[in-house]
Amino acid sequence: MARSPYGNYGHAILTAGAMRTPDRVALTYCGEQSFTYEELNRNVNRRASALLARGITPGQRVAALLNETLLVAEVYLAQAKIGAITAALNPYWPVETLRDVVAASGCTAFVYDATVEQVVEQIKGSLPAVTTWIDARELVGDSDEEPPPAGFSDDPLALYYTSGTTGLPKAVVHTHASSLATAQIWLDVPRGPDSVFGTGAIIWGIGFPAIVGPALYAGMRLVLEQDWGPANFLRVVPRERVTHVSQIPSFYAALLGSAEHEDVDLSSIQVIMLGGEPLTATMLDRIKARLPQAGVFSYYGQTEAPYTCMGRVDDGSTPLGSSGRARTGNAVRITDPQGNRVIDEVGEINLAGPHRMAEYDGLPDKTAEVLRGEWYVGGDLGTLSADGVLRVLGRREDSILKAGVWSQPVAIEEAASALDGVAEAGAVGVPEGASEQRILLAVVPRAGHSLDASKLALALADSLPAHQRPDQIVVAEQLPHSQDASGGPGKLLRRGIREQYGHLLA
Repeated sequence: MARSPYGNYGHAILTAGAMRTPDRVALTYCGEQSFTYEELNRNVNRRASALLARGITPGQRVAALLNETLLVAEVYLAQAKIGAITAALNPYWPVETLRDVVAASGCTAFVYDATVEQVVEQIKGSLPAVTTWIDARELVGDSDEEPPPAGFSDDPLALYYTSGTTGLPKAVVHTHASSLATAQIWLDVPRGPDSVFGTGAIIWGIGFPAIVGPALYAGMRLVLEQDWGPANFLRVVPRERVTHVSQIPSFYAALLGSAEHEDVDLSSIQVIMLGGEPLTATMLDRIKARLPQAGVFSYYGQTEAPYTCMGRVDDGSTPLGSSGRARTGNAVRITDPQGNRVIDEVGEINLAGPHRMAEYDGLPDKTAEVLRGEWYVGGDLGTLSADGVLRVLGRREDSILKAGVWSQPVAIEEAASALDGVAEAGAVGVPEGASEQRILLAVVPRAGHSLDASKLALALADSLPAHQRPDQIVVAEQLPHSQDASGGPGKLLRRGIREQYGHLLA
């Protein structure tokens, strides 16, 4: 029996939308181009036609190194429609990492855009298995009709990569079915017929099925930019009347840490999704003071199981500091060291659902470590209440052990961020991994403020127990963050704080 085309990610995400509302605007790009669902679908079909003409076949692995967000959306969807497997490469990797990842991926074709031509020239000679090199600008086929459907349900759709902080990034295999399950995010978050989702150059990798797919699947208008840092955010939101955004709390530390936002109309924003870092009470208060009309949601997931839990934290329906409950069709539990399910006790976070990855590509031992039956267990610690609310405590290696007591750095960072004039704070234990540590706290002042480390120490001595009081406070111009290409700060890199300032406690 023929397989339904609606089991194909590209067909379900885009073709169905073009059939349902062909004249609705699907996507705007950098304020310069606009496409209806029908127009975007035909553009994707032309790229699919061109890929087929270049000999790309169902099941073939195609490396994609793309910086231009419009090309990311069109090429990824085109490859999905024809059943090719996209290796979603990070343009911000070092050349050596990029080369090694492609070599390990089994890709025989490589598609790229104009922004990375020099990088491609550097790696071509060292990737003999890649026999087809495609400039994405040339992917304009003769036909805009639907390509023959290929790739369905449990067939691999893409390889999305982990951060690779302790070695070569692992390739996370997601299927058409798991990516479609991720696309259902907005079933659990309010939206309306005029909802507009804004984002920048963070849509390659897992950002694609977690951002582009859900927006198009829900029939929203997707606003794509090349830069989603605070300055461009302040230009784009009022221009496009953006209603929904997904970011990390550090973004708002940067946005609200200066006066540039004060005269900008941000009243269109209705939903703010925050994840990747703890959201402190201080930061939530700052966000709500500036954006009182917006609902603030926390979420939790990993590349291996995106957006598993979510909940609204600004209205009291979800306790601040938690990540909400498992969303529709997903599940979460906490297990002790013996693998037993526990409630209101610290343990390992287990995630399950149709959105979960299939495996780590080519790494059966690593896969076996984290996949336990239906569950993905990735090393994060947390607690789960009797009514299913998840509180993420962080990774074991981030915990601080002082005076024989374990603490999570967020407790210290929250207390520091609540002090007047502090824009952002990061805490680490020094030395790394020691059985007894001292606490190093780095803080960044808000614009127009100065900070005195000795005064901060006195204030924190009044609000923190002895085992959480900093032994050294550093006032820094900025804290280290990951590079996510958005133009704004990525995740706080606590390891970087230790590397930069740890010698002060030596």
